[in-house]
Amino acid sequence: MKRFLSKLVAMGLALGLSSCSCNEPKLPDYLNPEKDIEVRIDDAMSRMTLDEKIAIIHAQSKFSSAGVPRLGIAELWTTDGPHGIRPEVLWDEWVQAGWTNDYCVAFPALTALAATWNTDMAALYGKSIGEEARYREKDVLLGPGVNIYRSPLNGRNFEYMGEDPYLASRMVVPYVKCVQKNGVAACVKHYALNNSETYRHTTEPVVDDRTLYEIYLPAFKAAVQEGGAWSIMGAYNLFRGEHACHNDLLLNKILKEEWGFDGAVISDWGGTHDTREAITNGLDLEFGTWTDGLTMGKTNGYDVYHLANPYKELIKSGEFTTKELDEKVRRVLRLIFRTAMNTNKPTGSLVSDEHIEAAYTIGTEGVVLLKNDNNTLPIDLIKTKTIAVIGENAIKMMTIGGGSSSLKVKKEVSPLEGLRKRVGKDVEILYARGYVGDTTSVYKRVDSGQRLGDDRSEKELIAEAVEMAKKADVVLMFGGLNKAKKQDCESTDRAELGLPYGQDRLITALTEVTDNLIYINISGNAVAMPWIDSVPAIVQGWYLGSEAGNSLAAVLVGDVNPSGKLPFTFPVQLTDTGAHSMGEFSKNGEENYGEGLLVGYRWNDAKDVTPLFAFGHGLSYTTFEYGEATVSRKTMKNGGKVIITVPVTNTGSCRGKEVVQLYIADKKASVMRPEKELKGFVKVDLAPGQTEKVKFVVDTQALSFFDDKQHCWVAEPGEFEALVGAASDDIRTSVSFVLK
Repeated sequence: MKRFLSKLVAMGLALGLSSCSCNEPKLPDYLNPEKDIEVRIDDAMSRMTLDEKIAIIHAQSKFSSAGVPRLGIAELWTTDGPHGIRPEVLWDEWVQAGWTNDYCVAFPALTALAATWNTDMAALYGKSIGEEARYREKDVLLGPGVNIYRSPLNGRNFEYMGEDPYLASRMVVPYVKCVQKNGVAACVKHYALNNSETYRHTTEPVVDDRTLYEIYLPAFKAAVQEGGAWSIMGAYNLFRGEHACHNDLLLNKILKEEWGFDGAVISDWGGTHDTREAITNGLDLEFGTWTDGLTMGKTNGYDVYHLANPYKELIKSGEFTTKELDEKVRRVLRLIFRTAMNTNKPTGSLVSDEHIEAAYTIGTEGVVLLKNDNNTLPIDLIKTKTIAVIGENAIKMMTIGGGSSSLKVKKEVSPLEGLRKRVGKDVEILYARGYVGDTTSVYKRVDSGQRLGDDRSEKELIAEAVEMAKKADVVLMFGGLNKAKKQDCESTDRAELGLPYGQDRLITALTEVTDNLIYINISGNAVAMPWIDSVPAIVQGWYLGSEAGNSLAAVLVGDVNPSGKLPFTFPVQLTDTGAHSMGEFSKNGEENYGEGLLVGYRWNDAKDVTPLFAFGHGLSYTTFEYGEATVSRKTMKNGGKVIITVPVTNTGSCRGKEVVQLYIADKKASVMRPEKELKGFVKVDLAPGQTEKVKFVVDTQALSFFDDKQHCWVAEPGEFEALVGAASDDIRTSVSFVLK
């Protein structure tokens, strides 16, 4: 708002408008917030010169693009990332600017949000992060990410919402809506098929149309058509011979023509490669083409961007008219008027108690209880005198590193700190390192303050941990991945499914001296667990942001009953996934999506592969009983709907939340269809003994597949089965109906 007001005053003076309120000068249409945005765009474009139009469609700094100073049109400021507002960087560099007022709240990574299976949590997330972006005067939030979890080796999976297009679609819509209520644009990324990181600038996925439309596009479509997203970020990879940031099929034909997207397409930083393709193939706003901003001996390196002087020269030479330019300018102005020049947006807030509480709540609801033999959890603090906490991930800050989502937080509560705070002095907590992984403490000039160096050998570290475990009533092992290269990190993929840093040897040694080992996996990805039969309790702890330690402690001691469900499948071994079942993952720059529709649980169903933990799996400290499913009518007309009803009862002794999942099976189709597909979920909160009738509305869309020959969605007449359960491999009840 301060930027806008200063430019508005300057604009008024430039036009010779009187500052005396009694004269009530009439604002031009483009500066009048009471006017329709399209009227304002038309007026502004009629006044802009060619140079001014070119200036607003490419960057002027690392994270900003120019407005039109002569006309008082504000510049546009973007920010990473999807989990918190990135610290300020220098004008032309990635390194931090060294400000002291650019701290933020780190919210749980998006895998953790998806694990809540709760659209209310997505709305709370969007509202909270949108308020932080607004307070920092950011106009575009570069997130959320909704690329599909195809491979557990993808280093950026932690930024996305899992393997299922329906789950990602339902979770992204409230996130986008609630961010944009703050006058901040959500920039949904990375459109499309950015499902691996290594060689991401040159990789070309080979995907058929049906798989593209059924698996990899639905979340983007929902963000645009239901969420009303104001911007979309192109991906780095190629698709059918063109980079995704200027791809005629993806951007023009699908996004803008089929879906009716009226916002701006923003390139990923460095994702633009060709001037002519950038002009014709749907890119609107170019960022990061030369990463230092100043190159080639130019006074202003941004002038050599593809959509800068090279574009202007092609217009001047007559090779291009201003047709494409005017379309780009119209979209960028629409984005500016919705955000930077929106006079009705709230003021926002930063690192507020409400945002810290939101991070805690989302975190607790996303924690997944994977295994709990003999009711090992929750920890009984009355009977427990000593707890041994083992593992680097019990102390390591996880809000820095990992790429563009790295943050500078006011406070990050570690798991060890959270436990000590929760149990107080009544329970002794011991700590042993156990293993040494990533000891990095500074990331792009953000210093975590930690000094994690340790020169001891693996043998010494394990010996210390084992001796400590012998003394304890309960042993908590915090392991998993981190934000270092080749783990959960942008620009690199993982080297293997197994745990790094010798953690398997540590866990095995601990199982030999205690029967009360609880393993907490901190990661945004699935990991192999060869020792699973010897560990009675396993928790998926994610990257939970500022309140990580408090959220985990609350679940471990039973203050909060875990209710998270996995948003992706944990395979036993890498070859149990469709993406890695066919030999080479990538060859000659191509990634062959040979599994087609069979991503995640669809592959397990089709190939009869038993997962380590299934999609949708998650236990509770209570138990739930499912009654018999019923359907409102046995026949359904095309274009109609039926209602599936299932009574669910809390049969345990404590209050709990259950995610009731609906899958649909097409019993006889003219094309190959997955055995079942997620088409609904409801999270219910039940007291002991309480029953709720959970209802699902099933319409024709839920029964449809994409017919790539007709290029449309088709629901074929015939028998369908509604399967309701607690996970993709835990179907409790079913009922059939017929589509006429």
